[in-house]
Amino acid sequence: MTRKSVLALLFVSLIIAGCQTTPEEKTHAEAGQWQSLFDGETLNGWKASENKDTFSVSEGKIIVAGPRSHLFYVGPVNGANFRDFEFKADVMTKPGSNSGIYFHTEYQETGWPYKGFECQVNTTHKDRKKTGGLYAVQDVIDNAPSVDNRWFNYYIRVEGKHVVIKIDGKTTVDWTQPEGYTPPKGMPGRMIGEGTIALQGHDPKSVVHYKNIMVRVPPAPMD
Repeated sequence: MTRKSVLALLFVSLIIAGCQTTPEEKTHAEAGQWQSLFDGETLNGWKASENKDTFSVSEGKIIVAGPRSHLFYVGPVNGANFRDFEFKADVMTKPGSNSGIYFHTEYQETGWPYKGFECQVNTTHKDRKKTGGLYAVQDVIDNAPSVDNRWFNYYIRVEGKHVVIKIDGKTTVDWTQPEGYTPPKGMPGRMIGEGTIALQGHDPKSVVHYKNIMVRVPPAPMD
């Protein structure tokens, strides 16, 4: 084989190798793109339950302030139905406030959502269950990883029956629904399934802000 032939073969081999991806790279490529659930200006794509004035928009934020109500995502992203997904949002609590982010839920006109799980948002409210907990399933007790009047990043990942919650990149929940699982007392709909996302207005004294609300379907692989 001539020197030119060897160089040509080597060149072709390098091109082929460059076009190939590792299994990890391929898996990442197959993950969905982050998509916004909130346009920063309106509540288009969202539907509030009782006490609809609890939710408003100001300066690119959803402001939660008022009597009990829940704001359900009903927009076009993934048909407002999420099974395996990643979610992230920036959240800020005001002193003494309580809220939550629901997943695998569905719209209902009144009351606390029957279906799905609540990811707690609470820095200094009297409830001992604090930010970053999977409410009544795997709670964060007393020591909140959030600070009032300061933005923090809230991340939720659900894949199969595995749920991970992170606050500012720190894992606060790593829970897998076991075989033979029994939901918490009085919460029979708190089981892995599918459904939409909802934000909670807990009580008239609670003020919480949300922005940069995003979802990715399907989720990227775990780091």
